[in-house]
Amino acid sequence: MSELTSRPADTAAIIVCAGNASRMGGINKILLPLGDTNVIGHCLRAFEACGEIAEIIVVTKAENNAAIEETAKSLGITKLRAITEGGSTRQQSVICGLKCVSSEMQYVAIHDGARPLVKPEHIRNVIKDAHVFGGATLGVPVKDTIKVVDDGLIIDTPHRPSLYLTQTPQVFRKRLYIEAVDFALEHGLDFTDDCQLVEAMNCRVYMTIGDYTNIKITTPEDRAIAEVLL
Repeated sequence: MSELTSRPADTAAIIVCAGNASRMGGINKILLPLGDTNVIGHCLRAFEACGEIAEIIVVTKAENNAAIEETAKSLGITKLRAITEGGSTRQQSVICGLKCVSSEMQYVAIHDGARPLVKPEHIRNVIKDAHVFGGATLGVPVKDTIKVVDDGLIIDTPHRPSLYLTQTPQVFRKRLYIEAVDFALEHGLDFTDDCQLVEAMNCRVYMTIGDYTNIKITTPEDRAIAEVLL
């Protein structure tokens, strides 16, 4: 047994799904049917299956609570600690989830509720790297050439081998994440990415390689792609 799996589970998963789904035309994407359950159901099942996760907190809109509770019950989810209402931004929603984390938890794994295809083994890998580096995120190398455009004109072509698509979960030592939240609040900063929050304090985050199937359901065609990947 590895050193990581031999120690007690000390990581809380915060699944964030409190957005307005504007790019889905207002459709509540986390409750969309997907395979044998729905989008949030797949997230819950992945974190339930990861031995390093001790508890799960879902951050969502209040009107989703009953449906998420029913989904968790139907899937036999035992780690769900709380369902709480989010804030007006992603960062504020994560803070709402952070308040529900048990005091004994040492790490937090923050995950987009719209990424239903995350695999337990990748959650395990990013937690392992966070134990070493203090913070780690799943991601994959960019396949395409990226252009920086200003006013319709290409102004730069970044070096592709150094570019990665950032995914979730993003895992941090809880004490470090709380310090980053305090720093952001003190300086009036609000980020859509948790790595940025920690990077703002000049802390480096490790990139753990995941896979390309860990897509985010953002537009209606993404759900169709997720069904195929399943």
